[in-house]
Amino acid sequence: MSFTDHANNPYASLSPAVWRGSTVVFDTFEDFVGRKSRQPDGYSYGITGTPTTRGLEQRIADLEHGKHCIVTPSGASALMTTVMGFVRSGDHLLISDSCYGALKAFAHNWLARLGVEVEFYPPTIDAGIEALIKPNTKMICLEAPGTVTMEMQDIDTITAIARHRGVMTMMDNTWASPLYFRPLEHGVDFSIEAATKFFGGHSDVLMGSISMNNADDYATLRETQSTLGQSVSPEDCFLVMRGLDTLKVRLAEQCRSSLKIARWLEAQPMVQQVLFPALESHPGHAIWREQFDGNGCLFSIILQPAPEATFGAFFNALQHFPIGASWGGTHSLIAYYPASQQQTRNFSPTEEPIVRISIGLEDPDVLIADLDRALRCYELARIQVHPGFQGG
Repeated sequence: MSFTDHANNPYASLSPAVWRGSTVVFDTFEDFVGRKSRQPDGYSYGITGTPTTRGLEQRIADLEHGKHCIVTPSGASALMTTVMGFVRSGDHLLISDSCYGALKAFAHNWLARLGVEVEFYPPTIDAGIEALIKPNTKMICLEAPGTVTMEMQDIDTITAIARHRGVMTMMDNTWASPLYFRPLEHGVDFSIEAATKFFGGHSDVLMGSISMNNADDYATLRETQSTLGQSVSPEDCFLVMRGLDTLKVRLAEQCRSSLKIARWLEAQPMVQQVLFPALESHPGHAIWREQFDGNGCLFSIILQPAPEATFGAFFNALQHFPIGASWGGTHSLIAYYPASQQQTRNFSPTEEPIVRISIGLEDPDVLIADLDRALRCYELARIQVHPGFQGG
């Protein structure tokens, strides 16, 4: 990367410039009439980006080992934009049952009503997915591990089948990031990242990215992004570029702490199960070990059964885990997913409530002590509510 360009600009800085603007102007009538020819990489209107946007897109594409990238206002919008770019009425869409909830809701509540045949498949189906592919199957939407229940998918097997059958594949790769898994190298057509999480890294920006290799697909998605108005602020692009500067060191520390804390939790009597592919006890551990280069900072736990109100004793005892959605930032977070959410799924591995934990950059021993206190409060509340719960 060059930080100076004295031939065109006498100002040099380690910090990238923030180019703001809604309107692109043209030197001649002919240039204006042919403005569409500037896409997908050039500039015709602010909605498709400025040089700041292109700088971030190139950095993400390089991380993904891809040729092209488009950024969108959120991880959710990246998923929806990719589907909308290619799926039409009459098409069949396969979505992993453990995918991000907003994608499933979008498919069920909107696409299905617009004539798309939507089918949710078991996330551990692997080679069995071939039996679900139909002549009109357009795309398979994957996520590994699953966003809450952490199931692993055999990406290599699924993409090999999809390519053979002429079906597109899209994968939400936010959990591992391109540092620990590069979907494009495993045959996936579109690698989606919620840049809100690891890329931004500081819980202060919303953004998504779509990376790919095929130039025609890139042109289609740039047009889709423009048509749907999925523009991204240059200031937000700047924040994500700044986050990328520390991505490698943050992930290394967060993921190391996550594995330490997950192993500790696995040994606690009030924890029924830890859902984390990096643990040898996880059903998808062999796939994770074979295809991934590292673990994310996000995992889930299932506590010993108790009435939902009892979970308040656990959560309210925490001092270093704010309760909130999202994850992947420098601060640890924790969230609750009620049993009803698992029970509405067709292929959930559990019908119990789930506690999802994101590990930040705090001292892992401090976080373990915090969780230990919360588990003790949970155990006490569990016994008080119903003495029969005593003993785990």
